[in-house]
Amino acid sequence: MANAASRFVWYELMTTDMEAAKRFYTKIVGWGTQDMSQPGMTYTIFNAGDAPAAGLMNLPDDAKKMGAPPSWIGYVGVDDVDASAKKAERLGGRVHVQPRDIPNIGRFAVIADPQGATISLFKGTNPEPPKPPAPGTPGRAGWHELLAIDWEKAFAFYGEMFGWQKADAIDMGAMGKYQMFSAGGQPIGGMFNKPATVPAPFWTYYFNVEAIEPAADRIKASSGKITNGPMEVPGGQWIVQGTDPQGATFALVGKRN
Repeated sequence: MANAASRFVWYELMTTDMEAAKRFYTKIVGWGTQDMSQPGMTYTIFNAGDAPAAGLMNLPDDAKKMGAPPSWIGYVGVDDVDASAKKAERLGGRVHVQPRDIPNIGRFAVIADPQGATISLFKGTNPEPPKPPAPGTPGRAGWHELLAIDWEKAFAFYGEMFGWQKADAIDMGAMGKYQMFSAGGQPIGGMFNKPATVPAPFWTYYFNVEAIEPAADRIKASSGKITNGPMEVPGGQWIVQGTDPQGATFALVGKRN
């Protein structure tokens, strides 16, 4: 994990079948895996080349009892996890997991924004985090997207939390406005109002692949489902959105061929 205040620094999949998830994502994204299990916790790192890109763990029993499905969660770097968790509550959010330490790694908390979308806060112990990857690096996250009930209110929350700023906006016609946002002057994601058919707000994370159509074929061949795409997006990139065999939502971004 890396420290970079206001930026996404880590991604984690909580699933009901870790071995199946390993097989799926190594085929789809091209990741390698590294076992990082500790007593009482089974944990796997997904590697993009030699660099850690994401984590994989079992869906906690408490989450299962509450009916939570397998899902990806993103971690945003902050200077003070405890203060940021309290700030989230003052701004109308909730703290699902109170601030706690990961030995020799850092401190984290899990929060929900006022509309219910879940995200994590993170502060690492390493004072000199690795440099962020170049845009488009295969296997690394390339975009972050929030489907909100009201994106303008959601942006107000995240702007206060992390200092994110509005970037370009795209008129999607009947679907409304797609508002991009930036951290440190670099566009890192977008948010828009979810369709009525989507039951609850959530974040989607896009992972870079070299070519989108072969990746889409791999999804279908590996028992995943494509829910949207492949489709072209502004800037000449192509995306595909889908669910893995356990039901977690994910997305890919890359060139057409």
